[in-house]
Order: sequence, then C-alpha cells, then structure tokens
Amino acid sequence: MDTTHDVFNQPSPLVGYNLFETNRPLRDALKFNAPELQTAGLHELGETIGSAEMQTHARLANVNGPQLHTHDHFGRRIDEVEFHPSYHALMKAAVGAGLHGTPWGGTNPAAHVKRAAGFMLFTELEPSILCPISMTYAATPALRSNAAVYADWGAKLGSLWYDPALKSFKDKPGVTMGMGMTEKQGGSDVRANTTRAVRVGGDGWGERYEITGHKWFFSAPMCDAFLVLAQAPAGLTCFFLPRVLPEGEHNAIHIQRLKDKLGNKANASSEVEFRGASAWLVGEEGRGIPQILEMGTMTRLDCALGTSGLMRQALSLALNHTAQRQAFGKSLIEQPLMKNVLADLALESEAATALAIRLARAFDHPQDEHERLMARILTPVAKFWICKRGSHFAQEAMECLGGNGYVEEGGEGVMARVYREMPLNSIWEGAGNIMALDLLRGLRKGDAAAALAQELAPARGAHASLDRLIDALPSRIEVLASENEARRLAQDVALAVQGALLAQTAPPAVVGAFCASRLGGDWGQAFGTLGAGVDFDSILQRAMPH
Repeated sequence: MDTTHDVFNQPSPLVGYNLFETNRPLRDALKFNAPELQTAGLHELGETIGSAEMQTHARLANVNGPQLHTHDHFGRRIDEVEFHPSYHALMKAAVGAGLHGTPWGGTNPAAHVKRAAGFMLFTELEPSILCPISMTYAATPALRSNAAVYADWGAKLGSLWYDPALKSFKDKPGVTMGMGMTEKQGGSDVRANTTRAVRVGGDGWGERYEITGHKWFFSAPMCDAFLVLAQAPAGLTCFFLPRVLPEGEHNAIHIQRLKDKLGNKANASSEVEFRGASAWLVGEEGRGIPQILEMGTMTRLDCALGTSGLMRQALSLALNHTAQRQAFGKSLIEQPLMKNVLADLALESEAATALAIRLARAFDHPQDEHERLMARILTPVAKFWICKRGSHFAQEAMECLGGNGYVEEGGEGVMARVYREMPLNSIWEGAGNIMALDLLRGLRKGDAAAALAQELAPARGAHASLDRLIDALPSRIEVLASENEARRLAQDVALAVQGALLAQTAPPAVVGAFCASRLGGDWGQAFGTLGAGVDFDSILQRAMPH
C-alpha cells in the first residue's frame, strides 16, 4: 500500500481574507473615535496583508533572518546588514501604507487614528519589521528641533517610497530613522550613559559633534539615520546621526554583532560602537531626557497597538482552528468549555483594541487640553496593561490549537511566532515598572483626576461594577498611590477606561461579560472562567475572522 491513512479533520489555514473587513471591534472603535474617517485605504491594506503572498513573505522574512557583514571581501569595513527579499517586500508595503512618518505631514484630522488602525492590521501579518517603521514615526516630530536637518529630511520621512540602499539621503526618495538610547551599564536609566559628544564646529545643519561610545540595543541599524543620546558638556543631549554623511562617506558606526532574540526574528537588533561618529545637535544641550520622553510616548503607543494586533491575530487563529476541528462529536468551538475560553479571549482582544485606538485619538488633537491629559495618562496605562496581558493571551490561544500551535511550520506555525513576539512590547520602550511609575508622574500633570472623570462620565449607568470603579478612582488618584501600589492603579485605570469605551462601542453581551468578569469579580484566575450567564454565542459571532 502506498498510503497508510487519509488526512482529515485538519483545519484549512487562515488565509485569503480581509483583515480589516472582518474585524468588527476595530471598525466600531474607528467609528467612535474618528466618525468621519475614510477607510478605503484600510480596506485595501486589510485585503493585501491577508493574502497568501504576503503571508509567505512574513514567513520567509522570519525564517531567513538578517545577516551582518562587518567587512567586505578585501577586508574593508562596511557594517552592512543583509535582509531576505521578503523583508524588503514587507517594508515596502508598510511604508506604502503610510505607517511611518506620514501622519506628521498631512492634513487628515484623524491621521494618527488611521495610521494606528493600519499599524494594528500590519502587526497581524508581521510585527518585527514594524520596528523601524515605529521609530521613524516617533523620531519625525523630534527632528523638528533642528530646523535645518528637518528641512532636508522631513518630507522623505513621510514619503511612501521605500529605498533600502545604503547611500546619501539626497539620492533616496524616502528614508527611515532609528534610535540609540540604552547602554550596557544603564538600560532604562539613560542618565547613566557614558557615550560622549565633543563639539567640532558648525555647518548648514547646525552644531556638529563627534560621538564616541556605544549602544547596547540599537535596533534596525540599516536605517538612514538615528537619534542618539550622548553626554555633552551641559548634560545628556539628543543628536542626529546619519549612516551616510552629507559628503557621501559612511559614518563611523561600527556594528559589533546582531542580537539573537527570542522572537522579532525578521528585525535586526544590534550592538554598535561610535568611533568619532559625526552627529548634529537636536534641540539644546542637556535637554536629551525631555526629548527622549517625547519620542518614547509615540513608540509606547505603538507597543499598545502592536500587542492589540497580535491579540487579534492569535484570537483569529484560535477561532479559525476551533471552528473546523471536530472532537467528541462536534466542532471544538461548540464545546462549552472552549466557548468560554474563546469568548474570554475575544473580550480581552476587543478591550485592548478599544483602549489603543482611543489613545491614538489623543495624538490627533494635541491642542485640546483634555486630549493632552489623556495622552499623558493613557500612554503608560495602555502600554502597561495591554502589553502585560499579551503573553498570557497568546499562551491560551496557542492551547486552543493543541500541539499544532506549538509547531513553527505551516499555516498554524504563525501562532508560535506570535507567542515568541508577545513579551517584546512589554519589555521594550519601558517595562512594566517604568510604565507604572510614569503613570504616577503623569497624574501630577494638570487636573488629571478631573480629566479622567470626564473621560469616564459617558459610561455611567452602563454597569454597576463599572460605576463602583469609577467612583473609587478619584480618591485613589487624589492621594497618589505609593510606588508599591502603582501597578494596581495602572491596572484599574486601564480596566475602567476599557469598560467605559466598550459601554459606548460594543453590544450588550460584550459590555456585560467584560464588566462582570474584569470589574465585578465573576471570573477566575485564568482565561475561560467567565460566568454561566454570559452570551457566549453573540461574543464569538462578533469576533469571527470570516
């Protein structure tokens, strides 16, 4: 016999579908936060990244990771990183969708919300290539502090053209930027940085310095330029450091090695040394900390968006599998316990989406005092809570696939990639403790308690448990929790805002189940412990990816 068995009861892969059209929670969040937003571009992006071709690019870019070439065949130093063609195909798509610096140069009043939705969708396809995309988004407004550099680079940072070549910015239709902040001895404590900057003169780009030192995490080293921190005579300072100098020579950026990371495989993260590298002052000497905090706000938004996108992808994979897989006489999704698990995951995913898109809305209205306070408060809250929930979420979603979910190859191998990626957003750009402490600082800005009360007021009466939490928050904020309680406060602010948003955007089944479980205590210590009165079928129908 040539065959030993028939292959059946194995699900078809989740491919060839529109990620935007099938994501009802995202579409409802957009209607709430940007009701006039034109979504044709998001429909087009959703169709593109749901295709088999783009999913193949995502797989190949991860399987064939970046390779560092420090020297050429003749021994000359080149410091170049080689990527698989699929990496460049993904970068071209992300840049073409305007997910990098584009919102800063347009006139769309909801540019940041639209870009946030696209970023979430693209994360479902492949998150790691979005590292340089996110850094370009965050660095673009900071670069305005050097008007001369911004005049030459600003438009190209928002260009929809991707050009991976290592050459002068003058010869490229579009460019990307990275950041270099952390060092071996300091990590998040950038005040401990030892990299030094010495002024050597001035030119058309302003004050010029030589940078000597290192960076321990220098992601996307193939970007065209970087914003880096170094110690100048007046203190820690921000500098613009291009890969290729205006004269056409390569800058003295020496890549020592690429990090061998748990996940994020398609993206190159490196260790570098600067050996008298040329850089230009951005802002004022000694003002590096405020500038890096401003950039960090944007990348922290992207951490929340990225994890929300990964949650949606993990949920979609679990729903796709369980809807097709039969066990004990019916499909897995019809089994009562599996329904509970999937509905619980769906609640978590929708709440994450609602909070992340709400945060993005704040950046579309920087002149509005309420929105400014919301951006300050909700950035650390969303980064802390959404990203902290991600790893647990991915593990539970993987379990829905059984052994298939733990395997790297094939269509369901995407779940293993999602699982390895999940811890990253919680760690990068400030881990959990950093975010909780940042919330405490943010609560001292303006009348934060009143702003939060205003934000939550429209949801009063939606659920008794939500009302109780809303009532309790002002007094806790008034006394400002000690550092020991900062994580708990960040959690509760996140849950209150998520509940309030769902009360205004989601159907009653979602609102009731979320508030009863997360706020009312009718919940266990793991996913899949919702109360018996939950309308599981309605929640699952809303969450289905097809």
